Amino acid sequence: MESFDHSARAVLACCDELSHYSEAPASIERTFLSAPIHDVHRHLRAWMERLGMRVWVDAAGNLRGVYAGERADEKRLVIGSHLDTVPNAGAYDGVLGVVMGVALVELLRDERLAYGIEVIGFSEEEGVRFGVPFLGSHAVAGSFDRTVLDRRDQAGVSVADAIRAFGLNPDEIGSAALDSNAAAYLEIHIEQGPVLEKAGQALGAVSSIAGQTRAAVTFRGKANHAGTTPMALRRDALCAAAEWILAVEREARATHGLVATVGKIDAAPGAGNVIAGEVQATLDVRHGVDQVRERAFRTIVRAGEEIARRRGLLFSHDVRLNQAAVPMNPDLLALAAESIAAASPPGAPAPMRMVSGAGHDAMVLAARVPSAMIFVRSPGGVSHHPDETVLLQDVQAALMAGSYFLRKLSL
Repeated sequence: MESFDHSARAVLACCDELSHYSEAPASIERTFLSAPIHDVHRHLRAWMERLGMRVWVDAAGNLRGVYAGERADEKRLVIGSHLDTVPNAGAYDGVLGVVMGVALVELLRDERLAYGIEVIGFSEEEGVRFGVPFLGSHAVAGSFDRTVLDRRDQAGVSVADAIRAFGLNPDEIGSAALDSNAAAYLEIHIEQGPVLEKAGQALGAVSSIAGQTRAAVTFRGKANHAGTTPMALRRDALCAAAEWILAVEREARATHGLVATVGKIDAAPGAGNVIAGEVQATLDVRHGVDQVRERAFRTIVRAGEEIARRRGLLFSHDVRLNQAAVPMNPDLLALAAESIAAASPPGAPAPMRMVSGAGHDAMVLAARVPSAMIFVRSPGGVSHHPDETVLLQDVQAALMAGSYFLRKLSL
């Protein structure tokens, strides 16, 4: 137990150190292959090499370290998460999972398992710099879209240019893909939500990563004078959108496990004394079961159409993303739950099996190798914010669960 406490403190100290490597002077921000990523790599590389790991940075900028097993041809467990952040980020989203991967190797104390362990710090997951997420994990999964190399950031720098500036060769991206010895993937990540805290549990086993439908929605009415147009003669797009937004909320509340969000609205012409003639809005619908999500989305669209028809407006929508749910491997999910139970105090409730509402690198790796995720409680449910934090005892529990997972895993 003492070794886990010491390791948990080392994990938190490392995350704190890495939080100082930032593009912004007074907050945490690390985008794809920005200068601070060099500093993060240098810090983690030194630790990995002290543990006898073979370390390199692949052509997509992913930091990778392999701890060999007993045999030269053994299968390999991949443990990873991402090193990039959103602007004004917290210190644990992504990076905690990478640091814990290295700490789990350290806890082996030079013991060699029947399989090897590869720890990966993915170069990009958030999609901040180039508007495309999962660049790092797509390269590792062998699903990298090379047309993305031409995408440019706000400064006009392309993805290919960024890779070259980091000292890498974009023509070699294909070499970043996992080889046939990679047999499974484990990601430890903060929950980024309040579910575990509400349940009073430190850890949770992720059963699936929710599917997402994102759409742009438009209500078209007629702009007119706010003082001279009687209420009965108005075709107010903003009132129609407001009614529809409440219909979205009702559908989500009535459907177990569904979350639906209208996160942005723009009303035109946007003057205080003019009736809104057009409103554009975003819609984000998520659920762990694709059929439920798709049915809810259709219901929400029909609600928009009916509201617009009744009010004399036009309604249209454009689907921008239709991402299927990604289930975790059943055997690895069972082992993750067993590992959490082993790390829990006597009399603790059965480990939660939960759907992740947020996307993670595991959803990309799952297409290549059997994958599992363990969530760590997020106090206050806060993430993507400087107040994001974790508890020492929860990190200790996660290390205990991770060590149990490694001992029981058979590849």
